[in-house]
Amino acid sequence: MKILMISDVFFPRINGVSTSIATFRRQLRREGHDVTLIAPAYPTGHEGESHILRIPSRYVILDPEDRMMKPRRILAQADELAGEGFDLIHVHTPFVAHYAGLQLGRRLGIPVVESYHTYFEEYLFHYLSFLPRTWMRSVARRLSRRQCNQVDAVVVPSRAMAEVLAGYGVRTPMSIIPTGIHQEAFVGGDGMAFRQRMGIDQDTPLLVHVGRIAFEKNIDALLHMMVTVRRAIPGAMLVIAGDGPAMGHVRRLTRQLGLEQTIRFAGYLDRRTTLLDCYRAGNGFVFASRTETQGLVLLEAMALGVPVVSTAVMGTRDILSSGQGALVAEDDRDLSRQAIRLLSDPCLQQTLSLQARQSALAWSAREMAARMLTLYEEVRDTAQVTVLP
Repeated sequence: MKILMISDVFFPRINGVSTSIATFRRQLRREGHDVTLIAPAYPTGHEGESHILRIPSRYVILDPEDRMMKPRRILAQADELAGEGFDLIHVHTPFVAHYAGLQLGRRLGIPVVESYHTYFEEYLFHYLSFLPRTWMRSVARRLSRRQCNQVDAVVVPSRAMAEVLAGYGVRTPMSIIPTGIHQEAFVGGDGMAFRQRMGIDQDTPLLVHVGRIAFEKNIDALLHMMVTVRRAIPGAMLVIAGDGPAMGHVRRLTRQLGLEQTIRFAGYLDRRTTLLDCYRAGNGFVFASRTETQGLVLLEAMALGVPVVSTAVMGTRDILSSGQGALVAEDDRDLSRQAIRLLSDPCLQQTLSLQARQSALAWSAREMAARMLTLYEEVRDTAQVTVLP
């Protein structure tokens, strides 16, 4: 098949959407399918790419990490794209990409599939805090319902997200297709070398967290967790890898809680090298987000044999439902109890490590790409498409 993907974000912008797109593209291309991606141009970091159309873009005022593509520059590609013989369009984000994807689909006479990656009703008010929270939730629900009902099929990464969209009134057929992981990409990693670079002793009880430093990730809960953990295990530390709009807030809270010697900030790490080292450095991986539609970082940690301590809310429920390789906290307050339990028991760490590796095997990129391809074929063969002149 020939698939045209379009997204408002992609690498070098680091987040779960970029990772999901890259994972599916890589696997589908391995299987012999042609996948072209339309994505924003960033100032640096995307030279020498293949089958990616970078669209001129401008900064987003409220989120300077992101870029806004120029819609006219996307639609100007329509005639050239029409000659490529694409079977369908897969939209990954609800901003410029959604509306441009719909117009391209109608001009090219092909169906449009859309992935719902982000739980927007629990997201937007963090960035538009000057507006009433209840109003923002209502807007997010109406917009999500309208956009999902404009496309031919919707992809969601978890059962919880499917339930949410059904509650909004989405009538478009939904398929639950999580993002898998390439197992071969999550081997190795030198945890001891990472500890040395970060100035952490090899015997220090260490927890790690990887992800975008954003308000919706609930990193505050991890900092408060460490206050309690330190009372039980005075030498325990936490590494936070990533960056984002909440970094200033997280650093201030770290100082207010007296955790300057307990927390290490590692910034963004290379996915092929230092990120693996970071995961492997931890005795456990901790996570507290309540808005994840899936939670890919949990799978990445588990694939490397790092036990997980996490709440199971929204999409993370699917990953943690087996109870293998993880200690599930009932709520934010229970995180510290589970973290202390893990750090205090080396035998438990070893048992969970083995379980985590085994559990992660069920989430292969190959299997998830096969499910996506089946959906593509069904949509291509059954969708009723109106061609615009």
